[in-house]
Parts: sequence; structure tokens; C-alpha cells
Amino acid sequence: MSRPFEAVIFDFGGVITASPFEAFNRLEAERGLPQDFIRRVNAANPDSNAWALFERAEIDAARFDALFAAEAAALGHALDGASVLGVLSGSIRPAMVSALDQLRDAGFRLACITNNVPAGHGAGMARSGDRKDAYEQVFARFEHVIESSKAGVRKPDPRIYQMMCERLGLEPPQCVYLDDLGINCKPAAQLGMQAIKVTSGEQALADLSALVGLTLG
Repeated sequence: MSRPFEAVIFDFGGVITASPFEAFNRLEAERGLPQDFIRRVNAANPDSNAWALFERAEIDAARFDALFAAEAAALGHALDGASVLGVLSGSIRPAMVSALDQLRDAGFRLACITNNVPAGHGAGMARSGDRKDAYEQVFARFEHVIESSKAGVRKPDPRIYQMMCERLGLEPPQCVYLDDLGINCKPAAQLGMQAIKVTSGEQALADLSALVGLTLG
């Protein structure tokens, strides 16, 4: 009997790891900035701002630092891009890693689409290639990984989801997609994937368990 889904595609930061927005809020509190100020900077001109350019590897870290600082200043506050990058690493959720192993053992194919930047280290950074690195040990569980900083295209551009389907040799309706941002879930759903918006690790695993018929975590 065939099952409805063949592959589960994960975002990395905010899904496999704790949300980077929590780290952003801590930085904002330390600097006396309004809560969610970093998100507001990154939401302005979302296809052409410093964050978008860096995730597509169109600028380097030094240029990002300067451009982000200018964008923050335009919104009334002082914050350099280097400080934002410094808190970007997220802690890995053990239950999510356990779920990856359960899904693989049950015969599901695993993949990852991540918007990341081509500098530094951690959940939101380009991969290190070091097999001893904790993030690399998680990435090794995926059959395919598409990084925005290497692909030159970033979510929510539909092309990055289509690219993954081509690599898997599957149609979108055969795939489940998890992301912590609704704006990134929308194009996946429009293509025909079953999208899960992640608000917590527990919620994500409960929703995914219901879809694939397993008790994950």
C-alpha cells in the first residue's frame, strides 16, 4: 500500500535548532533596542536588503556589516551587522534529531533547504565540512541539502523548492515541508507540498507525527 508522502524536507535554523529570533531578542535587550528590531530591519526591502544579499552570497561579511548598520540607522537605532552574525548560531533540538533517525528508519527520504550566510559558524552559517562538527553530523542525515549561500537563490523564491524536488526526483505533493516562517511555508504549499509552520519543537513533531503515522521525538 503506497503512502501519501515519500520525503520530509526541513528548514534548519528554527526547526532543527532553536529559533534565531530568540537570540536576536536577547541581543536587542542587551543593547537597549526595541524587541524584534532586527526582524524589522530584515523585513524592510526583503529581496534587496543586506540580509537577502548576504544569504545569496552577493556580498561578503564586511559589506553586510556596513549595509546592515546603515539599514538599522535608517530605522533609528545603532546596530552593526557583525553583532547580529555573532548570535546567529542556534542550539540543536535533540528530539528533532531523533525524529530524523526515526523517519529515515521508516523509509522516508530526508532533505534540507536552508537560508544561510557564507561566513561564520553555526545554524545560520555556511556548512563547515568538519565531520566532528555537531551541525555537520545533523546535515549528514539528509540525502540532499540546498543552501541559499551556495545556490544563489533563497526562500521564499519558489525555485529553491523546485530545485529540491528535482534533486529528489519527486513531485511536490509527495513531500512534507517544515519551516518556522510562514512566508517560507506559503510557496511550498502553493507548489503542492504539505507545509508545517513550526512554532515549537513539540508542535512540529506532533503535526509531523500525525502526517506520517509515526510517534516522533
